[in-house]
Amino acid sequence: MDVSGASGQPRSGDDQPTEHPAVPTPPPQAPEAPAPTEDGPDTDPAATGTPGPEAARPETARAEKPEGETPHPAEPATPETGTHEGGTHEADEAGTRPAHTPADDDGTAPPAAPHHQPHPDPEAHRTLAHTEPHTEPPTAPGMAKGEPPRPPKEPGGGILMGRPFGVPVYVAPSWFLVAALITWVFGGQLDRVLPELGAARYLVSLFFAVAFYASVLVHELAHTVAAIRFKLPVRRIQLQFFGGVSEIEKEAETPGREFVLAFVGPLLSLVLAGLFYLAMKPVQPGTVPGVLLAGLMVSNLIVAAFNLLPGLPLDGGRMLRAVVWKITGKPMSGTVAAAWVGRALAVAVLVGLPLLNSSGGLGGGTEDTGGMDTVTDALLAAILAAIIWTGAGNSLRMARLREHLPELRARTLTRRAVPVETDTPLSEALRRANAAGARALVVVDADGHPLSLVRESAIVGVPEHRRPWVPVSGLAQDLTDDMRVSAELSGEELLDALRAAPATEYLVVENTGEIYGVLSAADVERAFVKAMARPS
Repeated sequence: MDVSGASGQPRSGDDQPTEHPAVPTPPPQAPEAPAPTEDGPDTDPAATGTPGPEAARPETARAEKPEGETPHPAEPATPETGTHEGGTHEADEAGTRPAHTPADDDGTAPPAAPHHQPHPDPEAHRTLAHTEPHTEPPTAPGMAKGEPPRPPKEPGGGILMGRPFGVPVYVAPSWFLVAALITWVFGGQLDRVLPELGAARYLVSLFFAVAFYASVLVHELAHTVAAIRFKLPVRRIQLQFFGGVSEIEKEAETPGREFVLAFVGPLLSLVLAGLFYLAMKPVQPGTVPGVLLAGLMVSNLIVAAFNLLPGLPLDGGRMLRAVVWKITGKPMSGTVAAAWVGRALAVAVLVGLPLLNSSGGLGGGTEDTGGMDTVTDALLAAILAAIIWTGAGNSLRMARLREHLPELRARTLTRRAVPVETDTPLSEALRRANAAGARALVVVDADGHPLSLVRESAIVGVPEHRRPWVPVSGLAQDLTDDMRVSAELSGEELLDALRAAPATEYLVVENTGEIYGVLSAADVERAFVKAMARPS
């Protein structure tokens, strides 16, 4: 967000914080798939009907998860959240890859999976599995890049005002508060300049507030048009308390495009200031049109100058980031430099703005400064400084998120699975999974085509003494096309595919249509948090 009226900064697409989304706090973790019991090392896994230690690691508080709750992987999303330090979980169990030998349909379990050598990838500790290929090709979901997974939402964010260039423009409820504030403050100034207006001065002030935010909208549309020109998706434009924000869902691919994308906003504000100045020339000073045009000219100059300050999350900070990126060849280096300059600007605003105003540096005399004015100046400076500081920190977290996202790979996070028919008792299905070293169950038809996935939360909710009489079909979630995930997906493409169809488990398939295994949303969540906790 641009504190003064523009940003054009790429967003994760989430609706929660007002401005720059950063790394989301992961929701409560979902229960793991067939889990071992707590009877100790001598417990017979086959007798208990749960997978043995080779298949899964015990997870704490697993049974407390409500059966109907659907966990979603964390998303970078919102910038206000912390860095997840101390909240990570290992997304690995045995650290081995068992042989791909699912149980036969006649109930005969294959030999128990032996111990294997560690997987060569230290980040991939999941047991993986292939089952027999089937004739149905996988249906790959749309792969538009976006934010980390969460339940899909409409952009929302206030009152929809229109869709210029196909991008929805919303006015947030906070805008009405700032419009009232501008009307009150500008009306007081009009009372000194044009006292003959009387109460009508507040109508003129309200017109000024609307015209000023129309200028802010033009600033944001400049970012939007540039983003569309560079084929970057724009989720929405929102006008809010401290200006506006263009929610661009991807970053520019080159530093040159990043620079242009950031610069066009202040450039349009400067152009508007020039147009208002030219329009003011033929107008007589001291009239309503003259005062309005002068106010709009000055306000657009302030918007342009403030946004050109070289610190994130302002447009000038993104321009600085592009320059450092071009020099070093590393976008992360540019983000770090611009973010720390942004934090320095936040401190300067916090201390300097009240001092400048009290000393008359902003156009007022020292004799006009009273106690209430001093408190107001300090409060405004504190709010602006907080927005700049948090925006800079969120930019750092978002950069770290994008840097580590490629570490999330569907192939390495997938659990080994065994196919079972619809009428297979849960106890028998768990016995087969334990014998094969698998941690997931896929319900298939007589031809081996997958029909549904057995939910791990549902397994936990079935007492052991009832498992021989409960068919797996009663605990399974029907497969939809969007729940089929390609084993080749990774990073943002993987997260976007999961976000398109929120669920606890997904069927992972090869390009040939062969079943690769089952991907748990909880595993993605833990891997996401683990990647975010790793230093850049």
